[in-house]
Amino acid sequence: MKTIYKVILVVALFLSQQALAAYSLPEYQKTTLENGLTIYLMEQKEVPLIDATVVFNAGATRDGDLPGLATMTTENMLFGAGELDKNSFEETLEFVGAEMSTGVSLDDSRISASFAKKDQDKILKLLADVVQAPAFNAEEFDKYKTRYLGNLKRQKESPRNVIGAYFNQQIFAGHPYSSPVGGDETSVEQAGLEHLKSFYTGWFRPENAALVLVGDFDAKAMLTLVESLFGNWQGTGKAAKATAFPTVSGFEKNRVVLVNKDDARETTFFIGGQGIARSNEDFVALSVINTVLGGRFTSWLNDELRVNSGLTYGARSRFDAMKHAGSFYISTFTATENTEAAIDLALSTYQRLWEQGLDDATLKSAKAYVKGLFPPRYETTGQLSGLLGDMFIYGFNESFINNFQSNVDKLDAKASKALINNYFPRENLQFTIIGKSADIKEIVKKYGDITEVNITAPGFSL
Repeated sequence: MKTIYKVILVVALFLSQQALAAYSLPEYQKTTLENGLTIYLMEQKEVPLIDATVVFNAGATRDGDLPGLATMTTENMLFGAGELDKNSFEETLEFVGAEMSTGVSLDDSRISASFAKKDQDKILKLLADVVQAPAFNAEEFDKYKTRYLGNLKRQKESPRNVIGAYFNQQIFAGHPYSSPVGGDETSVEQAGLEHLKSFYTGWFRPENAALVLVGDFDAKAMLTLVESLFGNWQGTGKAAKATAFPTVSGFEKNRVVLVNKDDARETTFFIGGQGIARSNEDFVALSVINTVLGGRFTSWLNDELRVNSGLTYGARSRFDAMKHAGSFYISTFTATENTEAAIDLALSTYQRLWEQGLDDATLKSAKAYVKGLFPPRYETTGQLSGLLGDMFIYGFNESFINNFQSNVDKLDAKASKALINNYFPRENLQFTIIGKSADIKEIVKKYGDITEVNITAPGFSL
């Protein structure tokens, strides 16, 4: 019996490796309508479901003087559209068990819908109304604004919710990428319905958008339906002018931004610097290297700070790659009395990249881990819809998927050393630390010049 189990296991592992080797992006069609709207259609007939996403090439970087404007605009578009008010809109979705949601990043804004195949005509008509004729109801906006301000204030009760916004302010000072995606108390207070309408008019236009559909449909028939619903969309008013993004400035010294939280019992910190843009040709290789450092549970950082020392429940690192720039950071938290020990251990573990480097055995393990996680990230219609939306925003194509495993495999120890030296920031590190200043200020002075702010102050300005 044991022999049979061993044979089954060997066969299963072989088939698993074959599946990984053969993984590629399913076929899709890409079309541009006369009004400039880009259409992606991918048939996936395993289950009678469809996922649709309208993605706009305008995120928080286009907020201007009102951080959070892209988020507020996108979210308010679901409060009624066409002939339906907010209640009728929500009841229509609920009646057929469909879902519609929004998402905003620094680079883009999205409106997504998930629904049964049998309801495609009804829900796609609703989605067309959302992007072409949102109600922007004053009463609903006032209620939303009250809720939104309350949520912003509650977020600062948890440092892990807001430390990323402070870190971006530090890394991208004076750059559009410093804009907090969700805005801040001051900007939300100042925002009026006219600001949302203006943002919508300027940026939410067919020539600045893509409609992605993945699921159980016939592509030819779906394209006909899409053209009937979205083909006459022309946008309203004057289009906003897309200005070029400035180059992100470098750093001349170590700096510490200390965000005081008087009732904090923990210290939460990011350590890092500039990273890469999403289009960087070394994006995949760097993800493998970062897996070793802090990209999985058995990473160096998690082993040292959680498993071996017990200083935290988890420590990670990542490259946050965006369209025009990016950042790299190590992140964790620890009890206030362990602040110095945790930061020092994070720094010494980080230095192993240069002092120890990555040998072939370590890379082999990381590469197997990365390749094993890759296919499950693009299995569902929703995941595939999100991927095609990313392709539209960031300008990459199916070669990212189809060549992913070969790009992972070709990384070796020599190449990893060059990549570490080129991309991982080693000098002039930037520290963003949230904790009780009275207890940790003298400790963190040794890491760089300090700028101190209070977490109770409006916004995230340094």
